[in-house]
Amino acid sequence: MSHMSTLDILSRLVAFDTVSARTNLALIDWVAEYLQQLGFRIERVPGEDGKKANLVATIGPEAQPGYILSGHTDVVPVEDQVWSADPFRLRREDGRLYGRGTTDMKGFLAVCLARAQAMSQARLKRPLHLAFSHDEEVGCVGVRRLLQHLKTTGRAFAGCFVGEPTGMDVVIGHKGKSNTRVTVQGLACHSSLAPDGVNAVEYAAAFVGAVRNLGQRLRDYGRRDAMFDVPYTTAHVGVLHGGTALNVVPESAELLFELRTVPGDDANELLAGLRDHASLVLEPAMKALHPAAGFRFDTYAQSPALDNAPDAEIVTLARTLSGRNSHRKVAFMTEAGLFQKAGIPAVVVGPGSIAQAHTADEWIAESELAQCEAFVDRLIKLCQR
Repeated sequence: MSHMSTLDILSRLVAFDTVSARTNLALIDWVAEYLQQLGFRIERVPGEDGKKANLVATIGPEAQPGYILSGHTDVVPVEDQVWSADPFRLRREDGRLYGRGTTDMKGFLAVCLARAQAMSQARLKRPLHLAFSHDEEVGCVGVRRLLQHLKTTGRAFAGCFVGEPTGMDVVIGHKGKSNTRVTVQGLACHSSLAPDGVNAVEYAAAFVGAVRNLGQRLRDYGRRDAMFDVPYTTAHVGVLHGGTALNVVPESAELLFELRTVPGDDANELLAGLRDHASLVLEPAMKALHPAAGFRFDTYAQSPALDNAPDAEIVTLARTLSGRNSHRKVAFMTEAGLFQKAGIPAVVVGPGSIAQAHTADEWIAESELAQCEAFVDRLIKLCQR
């Protein structure tokens, strides 16, 4: 088949509207067909409802542990953003490529696919694997099933490079993330009789105060890691809503909060402390008026931190492949922590800037895609030795 450039493939990938709320099957089908024609062995790992899928594509002998190039296929929504042009049509201007997902992270996927022909023509002595997941943006959903699948195959892997945007810097660590939904059940009544009700919004606000106090304690007394731009675990409430009218004591309220933990901090321990505060401090007064009142917790997404020693073999290799002598850590979460937890050494290194991710007129520099191509070319040479 004729060779497709990174630019050609990125144009194709951006055109697939793979916002997390929608299917990614059309993109997966196209990628699978493209790679099959190059001789890759294809494994599909369907999502739970069958409307989405992960893809694992392998080239080369599998007697030796190989390397994974990993990325997600989903992108964030464009609604309520003002774009200069169609976000799902790649636009090239002054050395920049504009479109939803160019940075996060279809640029990296396009590089991997563009270099797939070189992989297929190389005399590989250890395999290369492309691992493309779904629903990373909503809690690293797809990659969990992908990793379960890899475990069932019994294969060993020498390492994984997750291509999230780092400006091709080698990232050896990132924070963990835990998302929790809290539903507060109160007792409604007319506001003129407010003391007879249980105001769910007020109790939710009291819980928000507890989250804020936890964040302040972590800031002042918690574990610190100076390599992070925010060097401690953070607690943040992002959504709070409830109530129907001013003259009605609110019957229910809901809030969403997150913990971003530095390596070594246990999100579950911190969550347990907040649950204890709700049950021991807030709920007794609520239940005295209405036994059914109280708090309900749902931790709906949780991903571990990534934590590598600076002299780890995968870190040294990533610096060599990227031509960098340095490494760093980032606050944003990636799938790399899950790969590491599954026993696969992992680092984060990819083209683009996290500052462009999720923004209107998202773009990636062509020069960074070229640096990523050089990284993959060096990896191919390594696997020929």
